[in-house]
Amino acid sequence: MARIYDNIETKFTEGLQGIITNVGVKRVDFCVGYFNLRGWNIVVDQIDTLSGDFVYEDDKRIFRKCRLLIGMHQPSDELIRQLYTEQQLPDANYLSQCRLAIARDFRRQLQLGFPTKQDEFTLRRLSAQMKAEKVCVKLYLREPLHAKLYLAYRPDDNFNKIQAIMGSSNLTYSGLTKQGELNAEFGDSDSAEKLAHWFDDRWEDKFCLDITKELIEIIDNSWAGDKEIPPYYIYLKTAYHLSEEVRSGIKEFVIPNEFKNTLFDFQKTAVKIAARHLSDEKRGGAMIGDVVGLGKTITACAIAKMYENTFGSNTLIICPANLQDMWEKYRKQYDMKADIMSMAKPLDVDNARYYKLIIVDESHNLRNNQGTRYRNIRELIQKQDCKVLLLTATPYNKHYKDLSAQLRLFIGDDTDLGIRPEAYIRQIGGERAFSEKHEGFNRNIKAFEHSECQEDWQELMKLFLIRRTRTFIKDNYAKTDPKNNRKYLEFKDGHRSYFPDRIPKAVKFPTVDGDQYSRLYSQKMVELMESLKLPRYGLIHYLDEKKAETASEYEKNLIENLSRAGKRMMGFCKSTFFKRVDSSGYSFLLTLYRHILRNSVYLYAIDNKLKLPVSDENTFPEDFVEDADSNNIFTDSDDSKELSSENNLLTIPNDMKIYTEKAKNYYNRLIDKNNVQWIDSRYFKRTLKQGLKKDCDQLIAMINLCEAWNPQTDQKLGELEKLLNKDHKDDKVIVFTQYSDTANYVYSQLKKRGVKHIEKVTGETKNPTSIVERFSPLSNKADISAENELRILIATDVLSEGQNLQDAHIIVNYDLPWAIIRLIQRAGRVDRIDQSSEKIYCYSFFPAAEVEKIIRLRTRLNERINENAGIVGSDEIFFEGNEQNLRDMYNEKSGSLDGDDDDAEVDLGSYAYQIWKNATDANPKLKDEISKIPNIAYSTKATTNINEDGVITYARTYNDFDVLTWYNSEGKIVSQSQNRILQAMTCTINQPCLPPQENHLALVEKAVKSIKNENTNVGGSLGGRFSTRRKIYNLLKNYYDQPLNLFYTQEKKETLRFVIDQIYNYPLLENSGFILGRMMRTTNTHDDIVETVIEMYENANLCRVDEDKMKHKDPVIICSMGLKA
Repeated sequence: MARIYDNIETKFTEGLQGIITNVGVKRVDFCVGYFNLRGWNIVVDQIDTLSGDFVYEDDKRIFRKCRLLIGMHQPSDELIRQLYTEQQLPDANYLSQCRLAIARDFRRQLQLGFPTKQDEFTLRRLSAQMKAEKVCVKLYLREPLHAKLYLAYRPDDNFNKIQAIMGSSNLTYSGLTKQGELNAEFGDSDSAEKLAHWFDDRWEDKFCLDITKELIEIIDNSWAGDKEIPPYYIYLKTAYHLSEEVRSGIKEFVIPNEFKNTLFDFQKTAVKIAARHLSDEKRGGAMIGDVVGLGKTITACAIAKMYENTFGSNTLIICPANLQDMWEKYRKQYDMKADIMSMAKPLDVDNARYYKLIIVDESHNLRNNQGTRYRNIRELIQKQDCKVLLLTATPYNKHYKDLSAQLRLFIGDDTDLGIRPEAYIRQIGGERAFSEKHEGFNRNIKAFEHSECQEDWQELMKLFLIRRTRTFIKDNYAKTDPKNNRKYLEFKDGHRSYFPDRIPKAVKFPTVDGDQYSRLYSQKMVELMESLKLPRYGLIHYLDEKKAETASEYEKNLIENLSRAGKRMMGFCKSTFFKRVDSSGYSFLLTLYRHILRNSVYLYAIDNKLKLPVSDENTFPEDFVEDADSNNIFTDSDDSKELSSENNLLTIPNDMKIYTEKAKNYYNRLIDKNNVQWIDSRYFKRTLKQGLKKDCDQLIAMINLCEAWNPQTDQKLGELEKLLNKDHKDDKVIVFTQYSDTANYVYSQLKKRGVKHIEKVTGETKNPTSIVERFSPLSNKADISAENELRILIATDVLSEGQNLQDAHIIVNYDLPWAIIRLIQRAGRVDRIDQSSEKIYCYSFFPAAEVEKIIRLRTRLNERINENAGIVGSDEIFFEGNEQNLRDMYNEKSGSLDGDDDDAEVDLGSYAYQIWKNATDANPKLKDEISKIPNIAYSTKATTNINEDGVITYARTYNDFDVLTWYNSEGKIVSQSQNRILQAMTCTINQPCLPPQENHLALVEKAVKSIKNENTNVGGSLGGRFSTRRKIYNLLKNYYDQPLNLFYTQEKKETLRFVIDQIYNYPLLENSGFILGRMMRTTNTHDDIVETVIEMYENANLCRVDEDKMKHKDPVIICSMGLKA
């Protein structure tokens, strides 16, 4: 009687292993429909025990241990058809094509699922068995063959020479062990012999193809092969895949002829990558975010010319007003069809000509997407339906939302970006948590705005951003002069542009107790700063809510805006007092004067029952940080003239009557301003007036403590004069300050002291380009006479945008240098391509013996501001930089200024491409070698840091989202920052491959499962808060969590879980949505609604199920690298 193996009562594995290991068995034959290479694990040990025997094949005596015939791995229909043509035998070409097709199938098989240690072991042994000719594999091609037959030969057994099992189990893991099957073992010799003849006939069929060698090659060249892969190859494979789009752009686009001999290689690369981004119909734009001095403007010109040559179209260039002249020079130089418009000037959207490309220069100025100029420019872009190129050296500025505001110029709210904020979704608990927390789609710009995860923004910016740093260019594009080991870029005509060294220099001026500097930095002054209430910047705290109920809609919106400011606004204001002290006593006293004047305007309005002026400074802290009054009436140049006496002292009034007299005049001038909003003073409590008066008393006390400012005894100014007239009397010098008041003060005082060939540039300068050309004529190719050329330039940071200043190599920072980043940015103004000097000197000024005291005072003020603002555990919220920066500059620490701008991280595509390019330029053979490395391949390298010990996995989701995950050896996450991980993978070509971590493949599986779990369900939004789908979903979720009872059984709970999943993933059918919506609005109980929903689900009447979305979409494992400490 036949023995049955069904994987239910009796496992087929036991029967198969039993007949192979039976006494006297020398060889076996298997015929299956499908063969899973990993399924060989079930019989690999048993095959090794066989002794083998001779068989006759095509009249030849051949030694065999295991013959495996596969019947259902079929090549394409076209290849199969060729078998039935008149030719009697398949030709070599057909066989070759068959082998290639089958090889592809088996290779793909090894890419599916998770790699395990056991799989790797099995596959290597299968390869060894085939190499040793223990196993031979053929493919039956005459027709699809779905038979499953397993034969074991015992030639020395006189009664039962062949044991046979026939049934439904394929040689796959599930067929042998898991799914229900029906297999029967035949013991009678007659049946077994007939089955053996049947097998031999098919094995020797002329349409049977031996694929043993192909399988050996497939396994040996897969991730499971036993050849060591150098860690360097895994590093390059990662870079190769991450730079896919960059490489495509470089192949696809050609530089316009006008620029071929003008651009450096790194600029040509930027042109091609940007062109690639712009050509993608889904994106609409690109951003070049190279740091200052790398030639963004000329790069943009080349892109504009490319569009002009391709489409015959015009380009619109929108830029800050002070850069229009500079762009005009480029337009003439390259004969560009372009219009140039100021950001500040309203654009006529309805009557504008059509532009194929719009370039927005210094796009970070448009980070406020609520501003009038922002909306005006965005409206033009949307109406034009054109491509947009953004240029900025500071794309992120202060917050990631600054970046999204710029992208929103050309990305619509509902644009499907194709990627999601994966790190944020993972952080809050998966996609379902995202859908519950946020309304709307999760692949648009709004979804990314919820995220503070760097990884998400890096992935988003891979679609748009090209950003390189000076260090990156120096390391990857510069040559080295063997004579002096200095780095340089070489122009087409052969001349060189060297990268200069940046040298920090400290100028220490003496102070004595009781002098004007000591009074500025006194304990008493800081106490007075701390005690200010600044009621104008916290109007919401003085609101009489009952009276405010009668306000108009317009006024209610204003009141709502006031609430944005609060204590943080006051904190920024107090910190500005201290920053102005760091700049100059003159600027600080002007700030006190203006504050009292502004308070007086409010007091005048309250006393006369007039409306209070409210401008942006009352709601947005950024505008006040620079003490830039948006109304301009408080920063008139008349201030300084009016406040200066005959002996050149700056004297601030300390009598409130003077301010009260001025208040009416200033109030009336405000009425004529178009950027001022007004709110009725009667909506505020009487305590507002009291607070204003008290602050005025405090501010006057601060004026009295300072006394009049005397430029003649200004030690800092004296040291600057000495630096300009003695130490660098023949050099061009730029003096930078954060504040226009300080710039005006320094400029006018130096002129009074007889300093010649000097000029200033502030935000109010009408034509800064003409001044820059006079100061730096060589770099700007300007024809300037000797008597008209400038030697000294006093400037605020408005000069940072787009100007060439490299005729100079001396930078002076007049304010205290708390923030190294600001100094690095300023050094970048002169450290541009074609700077001829070997050294750039960056001077900073310090009161000689006061540095530690100043540090203590600022720290105390910052802590107090944080306490008042309710900010706990944060450092330097209201102050940029830190005390270590100040000490480094004071001590002239070498290398302090060698870095790049803050957050100047190279974009991932450029970084990965450069790794790939550098490697393949040095060794072109690597292009071929790396492309042949299979997915899932891995290697292990040494690391000296015990904290880095672990495994890095690189996988790609079904929607092409690159995910790099780094787990430590204990399975805890180390990082998912792609840049950091790529840096951790860095290695050289000679780095040896170490034995892998014991749990290497288990950590790879963990990483991929974490991605897979997040991507399993890709449903859309549940709709708004009041949508039927969301209401039903929330009702069912709450119902699901209730305790089991007689009516709410475990079976019902399980069904409900599937119902909840379906509603989450798919939209309701129109009829079911209507019925359930009506039930929710009436008095139906929750039990009734749940019963109805379950019935709809069981009858397939609940949701519109997209079958394609139900298919499994597993991530693809690209590769992994172990790090072994």
